[in-house]
This record gives sequence, structure tokens and C-alpha cells, in this order.
Amino acid sequence: MTFAPRIDAALTRALEGAQAQPAPAQLASALRYATFPGGARIRPTILMSVASACGDDHPEITDAAATALELIHCASLVHDDLPCFDDADLRRGKPSVHVAYSQPLAVLTGDSLIILAFEVLGRSAATDRGRAAELILSLAQRTGMPRGICAGQGWESEPQIDLVAYHRSKTAALFIAATEMGAIAAGHDPEAWHDLGALIGEAFQVADDLRDELMDSDTLGKPAGQDGLNGRPNAVAEWGVEGAVARLSDILAGAIASIPSCPGEAMLAKAVRAQAQAIMPDVPARYSV
Repeated sequence: MTFAPRIDAALTRALEGAQAQPAPAQLASALRYATFPGGARIRPTILMSVASACGDDHPEITDAAATALELIHCASLVHDDLPCFDDADLRRGKPSVHVAYSQPLAVLTGDSLIILAFEVLGRSAATDRGRAAELILSLAQRTGMPRGICAGQGWESEPQIDLVAYHRSKTAALFIAATEMGAIAAGHDPEAWHDLGALIGEAFQVADDLRDELMDSDTLGKPAGQDGLNGRPNAVAEWGVEGAVARLSDILAGAIASIPSCPGEAMLAKAVRAQAQAIMPDVPARYSV
């Protein structure tokens, strides 16, 4: 099952509201530039897959949750690319926002997308106040301090890095949000879905480290070799390519095993396997395990 058209339609509706006239034209344009065309939309796809497995009894709330999550992800990419962080000129195969629009507009674009994410969730309260409040809290916790993506970026400024906490906040946080928010959107207990998100996030981090090591910038659609250039801890540096490949396989097996019992459990397991294939980098045969 593909959720891409549904995700993009929901994102388009949210951006249309943010671009309503009168509005500063360049910033309005930058919002769409940062969001479309999207990448794999992995996080909102996981969210919708979990919601679907749990019944998806209020699709409009699921749409709002998926939109908000992807807006936060897009905002984080805009900010990550800034010269004060990764100083990356390329994102998704095109100039990053600060290159295309300027640094001030890139900062404002990221800020605007973050605010829009929570506005979208706030509007979903018209359907179910309780679920909307839970969604807002879940996304806030996985975006800010001390366990969200802001904390993940903050660890890079510390003299000593807690590697587990760093990876859990920088990468796993939004995957945990994806599984928990998917459950919340469908009226299920989010706590049971934490481990699945954490494991998918860990797998994505290892896969990203492998891609950074093995692929070039043209293939990645963003600058390659950034971990080594910025002195960031990564799975390849810790375990080598072969060890990282083995670790990735183990994590993905654990993720599928962690799926809670739900009406769509078999379908969700299939979806997780599909996402695993999507994030798995092409590894030279000599590293296969």
C-alpha cells in the first residue's frame, strides 16, 4: 500500500493555508521549495501504516499527524543544511534552501514549518480534542529537549557525546514519533509502539551512515562524506562496513518482531519490510553477511 498521494495531498492543503495572501512572496515560495518534491516520505508513511494497522477510524486526524510529522522533518533538513551546522549546499538533488533563497529566509522557512506543524495538529482538535492533545505532546517531545531532534543537534556541540542518546534523539526521535502518533491517531496506546519506532530509527541511522560512506553526492542527492568531514560518530567508524551491515540486518529483524498485536499486524510487518528495502543501501558484495 502506498500512502504517497495521500501524504502529498495533505501537505499541499497545509501549505496552501500558510501561503494565503497577503504573504511575503519569497518566504511563501521557500515553504513549498523545502517540502516539494519530497524524499521517500518514510516517516509519514510509517505513521499512516501504523494507523491503518490499528483501524484508522479518523483518517482526517491521521492526515494531520502525518503532515505535522513531515513538516517537522522538512524543517530540520532546512536548518541542518545551514552554514552554522552542516553547511550543505545540496538537498534532495537541488540547492538547499539557504543557497536558493538566502540564510535569513532559510531560518524563517524552518521556523515557519515547525509552527505550521503544530497549527495543523491544533486544527485537528475539531475532530477529537483528546487525540489532538496527545499528538501535540508526542511531536513536541520528539522535536525539542531533552529527547527530540533539537537535542540530537545539540549533542554535536558537546565535548563528549553520549552516542546512544545522540542517535536516539537525532535520528530515532521522529521514527518513534511516527509509530506513537500513528497509534494515537487511531485511538490506540502509543507506549506499545515505542520500541518499533526506536528500532526503525536505529536502522535508518546505520543505513544512513553506510550510505554516507559508500555513495557519492550525486547518488545521495546531498553532500557525501559528511560524517568524516564533521567528525561525527557513526556506525561505520565504530563497527566497519561489514559490522554495520550485520548490525542493520539484526535491527530490522528486531523491528518486525516488536510489532504489537493489532488488526493489521501482518500488513504492517509487510510494510516494515518494504521500508527496510527502501533504506537499505547498495553494499558491495565483499561486505555481504
